[in-house]
Amino acid sequence: MDLGLRERVCVVTGSTAGIGRATAQLLVDEGARVVTHGRGDPPGIGEALHVAADVAQPGEPERVIAEAAETVGPIEVLVNNVGAAYINTFADVTDEQWDEMWRLNVMSYVRAIRAVLPAMRERRRGSIVNVSSTAGKRPSTSMPDYSVTKAAVLSLSRLVADVYAKDGVRCNAVTPGPTATGAWLDPGGLAEQQGERDAVLEKVAAGRPLGRLAEPEEIAAVIAFLCSERASYVTGAAWSADGGTVPIII
Repeated sequence: MDLGLRERVCVVTGSTAGIGRATAQLLVDEGARVVTHGRGDPPGIGEALHVAADVAQPGEPERVIAEAAETVGPIEVLVNNVGAAYINTFADVTDEQWDEMWRLNVMSYVRAIRAVLPAMRERRRGSIVNVSSTAGKRPSTSMPDYSVTKAAVLSLSRLVADVYAKDGVRCNAVTPGPTATGAWLDPGGLAEQQGERDAVLEKVAAGRPLGRLAEPEEIAAVIAFLCSERASYVTGAAWSADGGTVPIII
């Protein structure tokens, strides 16, 4: 299926690994002109531009957007994917950790969206996809600050969708469940933080109705669809891509 993304300028934050990299790769494969982002080196997937930045810092999301627009062209798609998570208890999360999580998981999204909106509104066309989490819909007791910030991403997405639909700008969220990326699988990752790695991963997989973790390409496929012309009547939605983890409430 042609997603209608050829030559579209797409910015994907946090796209040097995991879901972000898989999303950027799929957009490149669809013929989009993709701007990747991370704190380090470019992923080398055929991106048109890579911007290194710590988007938790004020002014840095805006710089990423400005460099992308100046170098590649007007931005038509923004995927806010950057984020962090770790295992903790509510009582043990410090004020500094709450602040750090809020700056990265929420304010980087807010700042990037504010930066792309003027051009999108002027052109009366744009798609924004924010990567949230199942934990944003049903909080994870072992990731309290992560859960709260990902719930904020859902509210932000709906707000932007409601305010800017009249200007031709769509905004949606995706809520992945546990995904087979470095965040879970790497040494010191979320699995090892909870116990013996393989046992934890087996337990987490068994907790999904589909019986396994997602592959990053599976989440990327949902994101790319929401970016595309094939989703032209979709806005204000929170699309689950969690193997059936969080049921629909009727």
